[in-house]
Amino acid sequence: MPLLYFTLLAAFLCSGFAQFSAVEPEQEAKVAITPRRELRHTPATLRADVKLILVPVSVTDGRDRPVTELPKESFRVLEDGVEQTITSFAREESPISAGLLIDSSGSMKTRMDASVEALKCFFQTTIPGDEFFVLQFADQPRTLGGFTADPAEIQRRLGFIEPKGWTAMLDAVAVGTHQMKGARNRRRILLILSDGNDNNSRFTEGEIRNIVIEADVRVYAIALHYRPRLLRQLADETGGNVLVAQSIAELPAVVERLSAEIRSEYLLGYTSTNRPNDGKYHRVKVEVVPPAGSPALHASWRRGYYAPGE
Repeated sequence: MPLLYFTLLAAFLCSGFAQFSAVEPEQEAKVAITPRRELRHTPATLRADVKLILVPVSVTDGRDRPVTELPKESFRVLEDGVEQTITSFAREESPISAGLLIDSSGSMKTRMDASVEALKCFFQTTIPGDEFFVLQFADQPRTLGGFTADPAEIQRRLGFIEPKGWTAMLDAVAVGTHQMKGARNRRRILLILSDGNDNNSRFTEGEIRNIVIEADVRVYAIALHYRPRLLRQLADETGGNVLVAQSIAELPAVVERLSAEIRSEYLLGYTSTNRPNDGKYHRVKVEVVPPAGSPALHASWRRGYYAPGE
């Protein structure tokens, strides 16, 4: 089943509609996106092509603040309803590969400058090995260059965005996921900033859901002035999160909170009790038991994985 959606994505990327090649902002789109030839090998997350299944988990309190000092005993992992034995446990502080998907539709015209300024908070927690790319989306998505480790270069690219047109958010997620094929890091993040729902995409919600699950990316989003049902679904399924900024004045603090959450992650490992290589989708559930006397905590994790076939 997942291969069908990547076939659809390949057809979309090759169509005449998809004029969004990975180029510098001041150039016209001429070159098709291609993965890098040499990728650094890293263990896969939430995949069963190795015996150890790795589950990244973020934990926040009622104010969306990261909770970072929990012991292994605070976690339970279930696969397809069956509790699994956690055999490895660590705080994850490895580099990320992040794609910034910025809504550049006409409704962002009075909000773009403040949004670009607020995104500077996201780069205040960078560590060696991080890499980023920028993709803007309006009537269609367009990548503004490939991966770079230089936050100043990302800020320069953001300055070329001119809001106009409709909102092809789903198509942007498809293109951003494709761009991640060239990522060097195992931790792969799509961070979406938008002020409205999709109204111009060719991909359907179901197709995008399968694409991001198979690609093992985590979807995070910052929503301006609205409750994003679609983004919430993608974030919940992939282990990300969505924060809402009710005003432009709130935006820097929201970016800062979400950035802190992305950087604060546990990594749980277990050996599945299911038969390996059965080619099926397996549901994963993580439960967090807060310390005695503490309020309830919220956990975000990737909700499942496709095992490889025989």
